[in-house]
Order: sequence, then C-alpha cells, then structure tokens
Amino acid sequence: MKFLDLCKVYIRSGSGGGGAVSFRREKYIEFGGPDGGDGGNGGNVWAEAVDGLNTLIDFRYQQHWFADNGQHGMGQQRTGKTAEDIVLRVPVGTEILDEDEETVIADMTELGQRVLLAKGGNGGWGNLNFKTSTNQAPRRANPGQEGVERTLWLRLKLIADAGLLGLPNAGKSTFLAATSNARPKIADYPFTTLHPNLGVVGIDGAEFVMADIPGLIEGAHEGRGLGDLFLGHVERCSVLLHLVDGTSGDPMVDYRTIIDELEAYGAALADKPRVTALNKIDALDDEERAFLKEELEAVVGGPVMLMSGVSGEGLPEVLRAVRAQISEDRIRQKGPEQETEAWRP
Repeated sequence: MKFLDLCKVYIRSGSGGGGAVSFRREKYIEFGGPDGGDGGNGGNVWAEAVDGLNTLIDFRYQQHWFADNGQHGMGQQRTGKTAEDIVLRVPVGTEILDEDEETVIADMTELGQRVLLAKGGNGGWGNLNFKTSTNQAPRRANPGQEGVERTLWLRLKLIADAGLLGLPNAGKSTFLAATSNARPKIADYPFTTLHPNLGVVGIDGAEFVMADIPGLIEGAHEGRGLGDLFLGHVERCSVLLHLVDGTSGDPMVDYRTIIDELEAYGAALADKPRVTALNKIDALDDEERAFLKEELEAVVGGPVMLMSGVSGEGLPEVLRAVRAQISEDRIRQKGPEQETEAWRP
C-alpha cells in the first residue's frame, strides 16, 4: 500500500428539497385546502477516525465527496425523504485543515471521533405551513436551503509514542527492525527510507509505538533532500530518540545539524524530551567509543548512550531510557499468557 500523508478533498453537503404547493382535491369535498408537504433535508458530510488505516491514499483516487439532495415535498401532506449522510473515514491522527492549509478545523486523535464538516440544507416548507385564518389558500412554498461546499486538506500525523531522528544512514531503520516486528527497507545508501514506518517495541513487559521517519540533512527546513515533510509525524511523540552515526567523520557536527533543523521547524520539537545514542559502536574499539562519547556529551550537555542496531549491544538500555520518558497512560502492558487446560473427551 502506498503511503500518502497530505491530500486535498472537495466536499459538498446536500441541498434541502423544496416544499410543495398542492391542494386537496376530492369528490364531495368542496373546500379541501392546502396539503403541500415539506421538503426533506440534504445529506451531511462527516469525518470519522477509524481503525486499521495509516495512509490517506484512498483520497487520492476519490477527491470529491458530494452528499445527495433532499427529496421535494409532495401533495397529500407528504414530506420529502431526507438524504443519507456520507462519511469520510480517515486514520487516527488526521488533521483536517481549511483551504488555506493553516486553519485547523478538527484534529482526529481518538478512535471513533466524528466531526461534522458540512451540514445539509433544511427542506423548504410546503404551502400547508402558510395557511392562516385570512389566507386559507396560500400559493407559496419555500425552496430548500442550499448545501455547503468546501475545499479541505487532510494531513496525517501518525500516532506514535516515540520518534526516531537522525541523518540518512544513521541506522534508524536497522534499530526499528532490531527492536520490533517492523521490516523497513535497509540499504547502505542515503534516503533508503522514503516514508514513515511504525513498529511496536517491547521492553520489560511494556509496549509502545515507535515511528521511523526519513533522514534529515542540513537545509531540510528549506526543502533540501526530502525536506521536513515528515517531521509532523513525530510532533505527537512523547520522546525523541536521536541516533548519531559513530562511524561518520564528525558525529558532533551531525548532532548539531539535526538539532538546528528541529529548531528551524518549530512546533516545539526542539523542546521535547530526547534520548541521544551513539550508534554503530560495533565498528569502534573501546578507545574510540570512550573518546566519541565524551566529546558528544560535551556538545549535548547530557548523557549519551552507546548502542549498535546490528549487534544488539546497548539496545535494552536505550529502550528503557526511552520508555522512562513515556507517560504510563500511553504504555500498553503485555498481558500474561493464559494457560489453557488440555481438552479431554
């Protein structure tokens, strides 16, 4: 399935049906009077957050969502049928923006959340509603109310508890593959990861969701490389895991590059709790590890952990440090395996 996290949709609610102008005409009834019914209401347009989706690709192939109009009123005091609503089913974590791409209409962060995007028009009154003591044969009826037409943007921000940051080839996908059942593409060239990946990571009986986004480079906030298009997917994370390649020429410069991009992006990403880890230590000897750790801690201003996604060295300690920054209400505890009694005839 292709990944799509930003798309444009056109919606329109249904117009209300017009009221009817009708008079009762039956044999032996001299003064039947008005009996025109009201029109039915137009259909509404809703958005609903559903389970099982992690992309907006469906809206690439269906961009227009138009509800039906209400049925017109009829004689014999018959009211027109109200049109059915239509529902845009979106992944949890979808932001619905106005046409200017800045005004947030709704943030679908909870499963089952529903938001009314466009209300259908009310049906018009039939001439039965205009009967008075002085106007017993009204020949007027109201037209139905027009529907609402809008252009909206849908922007998906994946719901994850922790996010991975780093330059291309820092080992983020390798780390995710080593600690979860996710199987992202891994190769020895930059920008192997072209779209975010999610994995459920477990440590000490607790599980949390980790997001791996494409690597950043210097000038990403200006659109270089893949730009900062995917940083929105870690805005909702409780903690960021910053992986620094220990085999690069200058890990300290690499660290500073990512921090500068976070600060340029904004959205309080630079202020989120971070765990910094020096990756690929399986390719370093003890002296190089100690030197780089000391130098990087001076730049970070805090502790730096050592790990290797390939050999698995230091992974449990890094996961525990990440898990400690996630609130308890977001952690899912693994349930104990229930022992089933053997079946007997």
